[in-house]
Amino acid sequence: MADTARSLSLPATGPAAPRPVRVACAGFLTALGAGALEGLARVDDSGAAPLLWRGALYLLVLAVVLRMVHGDRVARALLTVGIGVAGVASLVLEPAARLLSAGSLADPFTALDGHGLLLAAMRAVHLLAVLVAVPAMYIGTARTWFT
Repeated sequence: MADTARSLSLPATGPAAPRPVRVACAGFLTALGAGALEGLARVDDSGAAPLLWRGALYLLVLAVVLRMVHGDRVARALLTVGIGVAGVASLVLEPAARLLSAGSLADPFTALDGHGLLLAAMRAVHLLAVLVAVPAMYIGTARTWFT
């Protein structure tokens, strides 16, 4: 009977990812959620086509995040460059361009309504989550996790 019980048990899944890797994963998942919500909030502004493109991109990023959690160093590099550099740039360039093209520093903020504040809040959460996630992949025990 004991042999039967052992044969029905699940196989070992290996060691759990270190805390910094789990923090990075949570950060990326938070960023994906905030980005998805921002995309949904922008549907009225830009139509559905950009939403489909963004959804496909987010599914790809999710797949890479799952590979990263399992110790894939190529996935970590892709997230660092793709999200940590290109993604952050895309989050910062649009608001920065608006600030730089405004007549005064207050102009972009005076036109903000509730919808604009919601979009800005989602973008801020998205950006902060990425700024937590990327460094977390490189600190402490996370460095030795990636093979």
